[in-house]
Amino acid sequence: MKKSRNDNRVARHERVREHVFGTPERPRLCVFRSSKNIYAQVIDDVNGKTLVSASSLDKDIKAEAAYGGNKEAAKLVGEKIGKVAKDAGIEEVVFDRGGYLYHGRVKELADGARAAGLDF
Repeated sequence: MKKSRNDNRVARHERVREHVFGTPERPRLCVFRSSKNIYAQVIDDVNGKTLVSASSLDKDIKAEAAYGGNKEAAKLVGEKIGKVAKDAGIEEVVFDRGGYLYHGRVKELADGARAAGLDF
């Protein structure tokens, strides 16, 4: 039986998650990408808590970006997650690309977060 593209992504994500782990000192910046939107969360895996989150569905990003599924929206989400994380006292994170290639929207989100001051 042939696996879907998303099944392959989930398998890649599980392999990556064996090595990428978020601590309270250095939480995990997790990315999820759908065809129409992009989402980011900063997660403390030790306590199982989401510390901050941002997505292209947020009202301020939706007002700036006409469409949530492009690189422009991903950059805005990265900048917002970086700003919100800095406000919450988070300086460093580990980057979890969610099984996606580090290319396109995922790369733009990471660049936006770095521009906002997150270190990873």
